[in-house]
Amino acid sequence: MSKKFKFNKGLIPKLIVIGIFLALVIIAIISDKVLTGTAFGDFVNNTIGKFFNIIDILKNHWITIAESIVIIVFFWLLNKLFEYILLPLGKKRNKHSTWWVLFRSIFKYLSSAVAIFLVLSAWGVDTPTLLIGAGIVGLAISFGAQSLIEDVIAGLFIIFEKQFKIGDVIQVGETRGYVIDIGIRTTSIEDVYGDILIVNNSDLRMILNTSANLSPAISEIYISYDQPLENVENIVKKALPTLKERIPDIIEGPSYRGVQKLDNNGVLIRVYAKVEDLKKFQVVRDMNRELKIVFEKNNIKFGFPTVNVNEREEEVKKAKD
Repeated sequence: MSKKFKFNKGLIPKLIVIGIFLALVIIAIISDKVLTGTAFGDFVNNTIGKFFNIIDILKNHWITIAESIVIIVFFWLLNKLFEYILLPLGKKRNKHSTWWVLFRSIFKYLSSAVAIFLVLSAWGVDTPTLLIGAGIVGLAISFGAQSLIEDVIAGLFIIFEKQFKIGDVIQVGETRGYVIDIGIRTTSIEDVYGDILIVNNSDLRMILNTSANLSPAISEIYISYDQPLENVENIVKKALPTLKERIPDIIEGPSYRGVQKLDNNGVLIRVYAKVEDLKKFQVVRDMNRELKIVFEKNNIKFGFPTVNVNEREEEVKKAKD
């Protein structure tokens, strides 16, 4: 069976770009070999021809190219050395390594800037003048980049004041999740669905840090009024160690907390445990499941909504007559 060819509309721009590039290469080669000395040939050789005359570039600037390569390789190795040696040492002291992530970010930007200036210096660029110009431009940009400066300052305060660190569970607005990265400008949060929220540090206000303490996981179950309460309580208490074994996410507990409510649905009893914040909903589901199994094995009746119907005495008498 022959496969039908599907026309890709996105292929046309790619072919056009490739065709223009090949045409420029051919024109540059022809001008260098055939049209040298003519006005058109000189124009081509002095413009696009310079980009394709690789042999002359390598012949005249091979020392500068070698210096540039050495500088780039050196700073690349320096970054890798920082990552492979210093970061693991920091993680031994602090499993969240928040400070080391910040240092890595700062070191990466500073080393990249130094490498760029050294490469430009190797190619004969007047770097002191460039630095002065960059300072003036940076000063001008700073007036229009106040939000960027606010993000950087806010990020430093987050680190210095230990408001939260990598690995903590925080809530920002409607999003709650793990802090996976704290940068100079932004903070990244991963929620329970795996979505990553990236927030500017200056926008982090009214943060709820739920990692300071364990979160409660509460299971509440109604039992019928005709069930002997003390017997039910003894069964629940005996089943608590089993719940602990079958639900490994429980860190503290579970414990029986007594009767929470008496209403038309029955007697509401509560079982309480402490877990990590993002695991509490699943732990509640698991506790509900295990308690239902325990109740079914011990023939404990669950509570259910009841309706009390009161008849008037006159209507009752009429009905009897």
